[in-house]
Amino acid sequence: MLIETLDTARDLGRLKEILGVMVRHGFGDTVRRMGLADKLERAGQALNWTHAADLARVEPPAQVRMALEELGPTFVKFGQILAGRADLFGPEWIAEFEKLHSHVPAVPIEALRPQLREDLGGEPEDVFAWFDPTPLAAASIAQVHRARLHDGSEVIVKIRRPGIADTIHADLRLLQRLAALAEAELPSLKPYHPQELVREFARSLRRELDLAGECRQAERIASNLASLPHIVIARVHWAHTSERVNVQDFIDGVPGNALDALTPEAGFDRPLLARRGTQAMLKMILEDGVFHADPHPGNVFYLPGNRIAFIDFGMVGRLSERRRDDLLHLLLGLVQHQPQDVVDVLLGWTGDGPGVNVGQLETEIEAFVDQYHGVPLAQLGLGQMLADVSAILREHHLGLPSDLALLIKAFISLEGMGRNLDPGFHMATETLPLLRQMVRNRYQPKALTARAWSTLRRALVTVEQLPDDLARLLRNARRGKLQVGIELAHLKRVGDQIDRSANRLAMALVIAALIIGSSIVMTVKGGPTLFGLPAFGFLGFFGAVVCGLWLVRAIWRSSHHRDDE
Repeated sequence: MLIETLDTARDLGRLKEILGVMVRHGFGDTVRRMGLADKLERAGQALNWTHAADLARVEPPAQVRMALEELGPTFVKFGQILAGRADLFGPEWIAEFEKLHSHVPAVPIEALRPQLREDLGGEPEDVFAWFDPTPLAAASIAQVHRARLHDGSEVIVKIRRPGIADTIHADLRLLQRLAALAEAELPSLKPYHPQELVREFARSLRRELDLAGECRQAERIASNLASLPHIVIARVHWAHTSERVNVQDFIDGVPGNALDALTPEAGFDRPLLARRGTQAMLKMILEDGVFHADPHPGNVFYLPGNRIAFIDFGMVGRLSERRRDDLLHLLLGLVQHQPQDVVDVLLGWTGDGPGVNVGQLETEIEAFVDQYHGVPLAQLGLGQMLADVSAILREHHLGLPSDLALLIKAFISLEGMGRNLDPGFHMATETLPLLRQMVRNRYQPKALTARAWSTLRRALVTVEQLPDDLARLLRNARRGKLQVGIELAHLKRVGDQIDRSANRLAMALVIAALIIGSSIVMTVKGGPTLFGLPAFGFLGFFGAVVCGLWLVRAIWRSSHHRDDE
């Protein structure tokens, strides 16, 4: 089905390339089970199976990671997304996904010039007072060059790779179809929700391709953090920014992975930096609902005055107000050892999936939270606790919604950065005062009034629409278009049981009629006899006995079958 619906011959060639990499990295059996090898051969394509066992001794997580790297930018990005899904993958898989890096050489400036002329309206050397043709950094989607505006501002120019959008869109088409096929043909993959993962990934990657959208997110977060003067977000120069190129202020500071440079002699206070970074991230997550979803050291710079700059807002997480309320209760439940609050929030997020033993899940989560009872707050690893809760959900084949999985990844990265800055840093200690303050804020008269008014407004809208909805319902009923659907679990089984019961009842009535009729016949003199008894009366009693024995046997078998179930 996949091959028959491919859009172009190029897609078919790319599919052959993807399957060839899978075979080469030891996943030939998976290709066969999905039925793709035979279909490719019928389409005139052939796979090379000669080296299928070359990597047989490599562990599956490493095989997958190497395959993703070989397949290029789209698949590397996909693996990086999977690195944040501790609710779906075990530690050994997450460790391999975190190693993923796209080893992509920079695009020569001459190959970029046609696109830059379109986007900037001229040659970069004319648009800028100075433009460095040598890239400062290169990644799978874009590369960065330094430049200077005519007003003297030092900036970076982020340029999307030519043709990368077409490549990614083609790969996403194949990924979506492969995910649907894998979910249908490989039942063991269903707990990982392949189609949902690919849809989430496609949304994220399409947003990342829009460099102007990245700048809009940066400005939104900068506005939200305006009350924190020690947080810096690069200013956007919109005159030179579009979907394929953006221009922002150059951040000159200590990179997040150069911690040795953060010395007191240089004016840096590492514990203060850890606290300030945590406060900023918690404000983004818990108060604003829009947060930097990839706060790793490469996206952070430390500036003089113990200021912190965040860069690269290609991956941004969003949390609705309801999600933030749930998160607030979850974190308080973990920090204050209230297991039932944790259970309630997690079950609300994941639901009761088919085959899930809710009672056992509740017991495990309660036992997990209870083991920290009496542990000092400073000894709690909040990021690790969230990762452990995700592992419990994974064992029960329950996955978190994508926005929450992204959030937990951000929490774990944040705690790791804080500990690297200050070994005495404790996320729970920093988080608890803010959580308590947020709870107090939510129950202030002003906040309560705002929520009550919002609820009343929604209720008024519903009441206002009610007459129209009722009129539409009546019109459909008059036209015969009203349909009522009732879904009952095991309805067929119940119907069969009723049918069998009716048959037995009918047989019992027949037996009763035979007995009564035979008794009347026995009192009538004359007619043929059998064993000295009226023949018809005897035959009637004999039939009643036979039918009675059949009825007793049927009832006994039915009862025995229920006991076995």
